[in-house]
Amino acid sequence: MAPVVETYTLGPTQTNCYVVRADDAAQKAVVVDPGYEGIHPTHDVAAILVTPCHWDHLGGIAELAEATGAPVYMPDREADVLENPEAFYPGQQIRGYAPDVRLGGDETFEAAGLTFETIQAPGHSPGHVAYSTDNVLFSGDVLFAGSVGRTDLPFGDWYTLVDSIRTLFDRFPPETVVFPGHGPPTTLGAERDSNPFLAELRAAL
Repeated sequence: MAPVVETYTLGPTQTNCYVVRADDAAQKAVVVDPGYEGIHPTHDVAAILVTPCHWDHLGGIAELAEATGAPVYMPDREADVLENPEAFYPGQQIRGYAPDVRLGGDETFEAAGLTFETIQAPGHSPGHVAYSTDNVLFSGDVLFAGSVGRTDLPFGDWYTLVDSIRTLFDRFPPETVVFPGHGPPTTLGAERDSNPFLAELRAAL
């Protein structure tokens, strides 16, 4: 059975925040990318997951973590951005927070009755990770419906991004549902077959 995923589209960047439960009866939830303050899930929050370190994915973490006591999972390579956001994003008024669990990718952990796998997915940001659970993938800003993550930001790299997307295609079946950091959900198969930014990758598969 696929998990229950609620989507909150937040802030001027329309960043997707997801509240994920094992099923309709579950009282515990995992929150993915609370990018702005004001997320108040009606379920017990067991974990907070972060995909990239960019400011529009970080703004609500401190508030939610302090309110719920939930541990924050974040890429180790990007943890210093959350700890000291003013140094990276002056003027954004993001409260710093020390993540509880630092991820390198390829970990497996359990939260709210769900088993999550982490996948290294750099390219949009250097330490970006994606999260998979029960045929569902939270891709952050690596892969979108009909698009891909930007690589013109500091430390972005197009070829690294394409390699990350190739890893997702190789590792997961085409029916895997993708919940991206922005925009509507899609599937890996749909993006593999028709994403206009991936024509070169498609030809090599």
